[in-house]
Amino acid sequence: MKISILSDLHFGYSYTSELDNDSFDNANEAIEKSLDSDLIILGGDIFDIRAPKTPTWGKAMDILSKPLLKNNPGIKLVETDKSLKEISQRTLNHIPVVSIHGNHERLTKLDVNTVESLENAGLLIHLHLNTIIFEKDGIKVAIHAMSSVPERYAKEVLDRWNPQPISGCTNILLLHQSIDPYVYSPIEPPSLSLSNLPKGFDIIINGHLHGHNMEKIDNTTLIMPGSTVITQFEKNEASSPKVIAQIEIGNETKIEFVSLETARKFIYENLEIENSATSFREQIERKVNQILYSDEFKKKPVIKIKLTAKELSVPDQEIRTIERKYSENAILLLPKEFESKELSDKIELLKNLREQKLSIEELGITILKDNLDELGIDASFDYDTMFKLLSEDENDRALNILLGKQTTLAQVGR
Repeated sequence: MKISILSDLHFGYSYTSELDNDSFDNANEAIEKSLDSDLIILGGDIFDIRAPKTPTWGKAMDILSKPLLKNNPGIKLVETDKSLKEISQRTLNHIPVVSIHGNHERLTKLDVNTVESLENAGLLIHLHLNTIIFEKDGIKVAIHAMSSVPERYAKEVLDRWNPQPISGCTNILLLHQSIDPYVYSPIEPPSLSLSNLPKGFDIIINGHLHGHNMEKIDNTTLIMPGSTVITQFEKNEASSPKVIAQIEIGNETKIEFVSLETARKFIYENLEIENSATSFREQIERKVNQILYSDEFKKKPVIKIKLTAKELSVPDQEIRTIERKYSENAILLLPKEFESKELSDKIELLKNLREQKLSIEELGITILKDNLDELGIDASFDYDTMFKLLSEDENDRALNILLGKQTTLAQVGR
């Protein structure tokens, strides 16, 4: 049995207009490379935002419909604890596609998220706290899947669900979370770690992290396929080519990463501007030229050079001039780090919040938690409830709880 694993397609993401099609081009190649598989698994963050625009929907559905053009390769559904929609037979009659939703798609329980909408169109089967078993030629695979939940609740939700490996199957646990030490963002510390993951699974697949990696944890193989498109433009993405993961299950299990040939090259460099006879412009252009002449690029590469200087200021206007000079050969990003550490920390916080695509409520809870932690307040309530009090103008009650004058939240929500 052959299984292809794709994650973090981020349909619709674009840092600049020149990158508008990258998420679609890369995902299209990823799907094309998966069409000789028996089963396709999507690890969440199919879309970049919770409410994609109509053109994004159109391009996404065109790409995700391709498995429906292939006949079923002989794999069959054996059992699932999910109540399948009648239209799910569409994907089961062809190459089955199963998916979880990621943090970029997570909505309240009362709303239908984008991955559920794709299920309603018969393009995939959406799983959350579900197990599904497939079989081909006597080989059985059980996929136990938990869609993205807020990091602080991940271990609690996973423990409460308590998935158990099924005898006679290759057991795969599918997640979309930070798992310490693999942390997407310091804004939301993980509750899961390599040491507290459930035992007994043959393979654990985790989306969310954008660099690909694979490691052995006792008898379990942890696979992180990474994203198919550049979204963070940080050093770790430059050192991790865009891939999909493929698993061959037979007498033995083989796992490999398959590179995406159409993926745009991303180069990340640091450059300390020196106060010397050579102008800062010459120093920057020398670095850019070294990169451009070091390789051949199928597409314009994204080159990010982080500029630092101790006693020299580089005007923004000059930076833009250099970026424009190379615009026909590269997408050049020249961020500066000349601000005070306090300002840099605040900018980094805002950037992390933006990348997390958190809702206003989630942002508020995150900031509230950070402020209370900084004050050293030992609170016996959860931050969600405190935020609810404040958002409903229950300021006096919130203050009484912080001061210890009230120890119960029983009246909240009445």
